Amino acid sequence: MRLLVIGSGGREHALVWKLAQSAHVKEMWCAPGNAGIAEERLAGNGRFVECVAIGAEDLSGLLGFAKEKRVDLTVVGPDNPLALGIVDLFEKSGLHIWGPNQRAAQFEASKAFAQQFMERHGIPTARSGIFQDASAAKEFSNSLQGRCAVKANGLALGKGVVVCTNQKDAERAVDSMLVSKSFGRAGARIVIQELLEGTEISLHALCDGKTAHLFPTSQDHKRAFEGDLGPNTGGMGAYSPTPFLGEAELSMARKQVVEPWLVGCAAEGIVFRGILYPGLMLTRDGPKVLEFNARFGDPETQVYLTRVENDLVELIEASLTGTLAGMELRWSAMPSVCVVMASAGYPGHYEKGKPIHGLEDVACLANTKVFHAGSARVGNQIVSNGGRVLGVTAWGGDLKTARDSAYAAAEAIHFEGAHFRRDIADKALSSISAGS
Repeated sequence: MRLLVIGSGGREHALVWKLAQSAHVKEMWCAPGNAGIAEERLAGNGRFVECVAIGAEDLSGLLGFAKEKRVDLTVVGPDNPLALGIVDLFEKSGLHIWGPNQRAAQFEASKAFAQQFMERHGIPTARSGIFQDASAAKEFSNSLQGRCAVKANGLALGKGVVVCTNQKDAERAVDSMLVSKSFGRAGARIVIQELLEGTEISLHALCDGKTAHLFPTSQDHKRAFEGDLGPNTGGMGAYSPTPFLGEAELSMARKQVVEPWLVGCAAEGIVFRGILYPGLMLTRDGPKVLEFNARFGDPETQVYLTRVENDLVELIEASLTGTLAGMELRWSAMPSVCVVMASAGYPGHYEKGKPIHGLEDVACLANTKVFHAGSARVGNQIVSNGGRVLGVTAWGGDLKTARDSAYAAAEAIHFEGAHFRRDIADKALSSISAGS
């Protein structure tokens, strides 16, 4: 089987790493890939994964490459190609591709669409409003006493959400999006949600258009700095599983969120094949959906794919052929923790091209994997090439062991200006300690 993976981040490196373990795969490309992806080998024949210089949003270039190489299966990592309709384009050409089509991708590509869908189908979510006019938006935020999340309607690289605790901040966020156009077309419409209080959890479900298999729980860390301070980022670390959602609560989330979502999709003729990723807030009134994503989270992918024991190719094939109901997802009992190492200045301005040291030493560590998110090879040196540079991931017999291993590995890697949060999974460990 010949595979093409689309994307260049840590999520895509994790996908390539897991797919390369499948005996079904004989050849694999990643477009555009990164320096870490280019070092992966296929388990079946030892061949390297080949990175090709085609951007993830160059749909015609990707289609031409897939036809030329007679690719058997294309796996889409990022949100933008899905929103642009890459699945529809490939399917019209008779090509096998995994991910939601353009209509189904609206769950992520339009927060307004997702919010209205939830309201139509009784999925618990925050009180909200959708606005294009700044005055009306400010009036609504004032009705919430400024305690709200102001969200760009469209895709904004995980940074299109401003959490506000007072009216002054809310008005500043509204003006930034609707007046100053800080997110361009993505912020031409905004969604304002009441600020929900509780513990935020990342749910993931593998879907085949009829069936949805829930993954174990995970928790992302969106803010740039310790203590959940600073601006939102694409994710500074994650771990799985969390202690905050037991089997009873997970069952409740399935009944209140996933099942009505499936019913709603069927009623509206939406066929969703791929990963549904609802961000969930565990409130005193039960779980409520903050937003939907239509692909794997990053860095959640890194912790999930180091735990799943199934052949990922076989899971994807079941998702595409509508046969998930007959499959069981198998998970390692070992928790996994990912610590993201970022460039100085991220999520704001940052410099690229900083040499990365220590990767060879960490590659020798047991139960540890460094997933590259923003890296490139220049001669014989791997250098930084993005805001989030590496996802240092480790797994072990318990959460503390996994976390300690991830931090030990991160401490062994160096590049100028590198920074990472030092409190990944702290809340979980405190909860576990309090309960013991």
